[in-house]
Amino acid sequence: MQEMTTDVIVVGAGPAGLMLAGELGRAGVRPLVLERRAQPGTAQKASGLGGRILDVLRYRGLLDRMTAVSGDASPKPIFPFGGVYLDFTGLDETPLHAIAIPQARVEELLADDAAELGAEIRRGHEVVAIEQHDDAVIAEVNGPDGSYRIRARYLVGCDGGRSRIRELAGIDFPGSTYPEVNRLAVVAVHESVTVLDDDGGIEVPGVGRIDPGFTHTDSGVFALGRVSAEDRVMFFQTTENDEAEYDNDEPLTMSELGDSVRRVLGAQVPLGPPTRLSRYQFQDRQAENYRVGRVFLAGDAAHLLPATGAAMNLGMTDSVNLAWKLAADIHGWAPADLLDTYHAERHFAGGRALLQTRAQAALRQGQDPAAEALRAVFSELLTDEPALRRMGALVAGTDLRYPIPGTHSLTGTFVPDLPLHTDQGTTSVAELMRAARPVFLDLAERPDLRTIVEELAPRVEIRAAKVGDRLADALLIRPDGHIAWAATIDEPSDTAESALREALARWFGV
Repeated sequence: MQEMTTDVIVVGAGPAGLMLAGELGRAGVRPLVLERRAQPGTAQKASGLGGRILDVLRYRGLLDRMTAVSGDASPKPIFPFGGVYLDFTGLDETPLHAIAIPQARVEELLADDAAELGAEIRRGHEVVAIEQHDDAVIAEVNGPDGSYRIRARYLVGCDGGRSRIRELAGIDFPGSTYPEVNRLAVVAVHESVTVLDDDGGIEVPGVGRIDPGFTHTDSGVFALGRVSAEDRVMFFQTTENDEAEYDNDEPLTMSELGDSVRRVLGAQVPLGPPTRLSRYQFQDRQAENYRVGRVFLAGDAAHLLPATGAAMNLGMTDSVNLAWKLAADIHGWAPADLLDTYHAERHFAGGRALLQTRAQAALRQGQDPAAEALRAVFSELLTDEPALRRMGALVAGTDLRYPIPGTHSLTGTFVPDLPLHTDQGTTSVAELMRAARPVFLDLAERPDLRTIVEELAPRVEIRAAKVGDRLADALLIRPDGHIAWAATIDEPSDTAESALREALARWFGV
């Protein structure tokens, strides 16, 4: 059997796999992406990006590509949360940003980016077996022209919730499947339906008024929202308890949707042509290990969340965390335990995402007075601005702080996009992170600290700048945008120098 070699095999050409391929390309590694489907996916799954991943995409220069094809680049800052809403319209700045863009378009743009950076994407190639050795992992692949083997330094399974790679690696995936089926549509209502101007509800002949938001019935939940008043386009969703398991790759039909609406509301709602149809079931699962030897997991292969609006974002940020660490090892400068930090950090991040999505599951379940009271009390709490902002940051993932050693409050957090004033003019943190390299940012004219970086880690880019609101004397920023070390203002020099040496050794080798 023919055998070829490569550095990294990425299994799965979904958002996580394609983001990983692009990030590896930025770090000077040319990955091979294997996708079992012969053609790019067209199933209408996720419908937008939000939270921290938007900052990452902006730092990489990709966000403009996304917003250029977004159907709604500036959506209203109101987001569903387990049967209630997070309404940020009264805040000066929303803590949760989002853009509306179908998953298929996200994959298309990420595939273009990965290809531009040297990745090879093979469609119709399925990994059927893997074997691990001390110095390599070997994948057996069935392709259109027959079977072959690939030897690689590492293999990453980004192949979805039913991951074959996770199964082959023997990684447990504990959790549960929720006994509910969600059917979602963006659809124009029939001309016989009156779209109400006062609040975005509808008036249906023979049924009466249906208010926007969530309508709970004995048979399930019906969700309604306006998308476009001019085109009479509405967002519909039904949620019903159902023990059957559906294949989410099988498309939802208008007939199936109509039957579900009738069961939940007890009446038929006349509908026109759809622009989106999708069906999904919620699962609550997380892989026990994101790494076994030379095999890693990212995206849905590593975690499934019991709520919408988080999975694609979480999976893509998995990839951003992993890519630079794999590249560091391949280029020969990674500290001994650098790759182990992927599991430690992203399993922690996945736990945070599970926390808020499990809370959503608890809020949306139950139709009795106690459940209604819980939703009412939670909604009252969200009228307090601090609580609302905290929930927004939790959902966005912007409150994430990796458990990185260090005493400064910025250590482990994502670096904010500060405007930087230099001798050459004004730039920004986002511009510095475009190349996905580690950066030492001197904000207080500290040549003592710059000298240490020059001596110990020449691969770290050194920049000096001034900022309006200086939160630290200096920052050591990882390629994924997280702060590995920060010098406290007026900290004794010997203390700062010692901590900087430790951080450089921990993350970038010396």
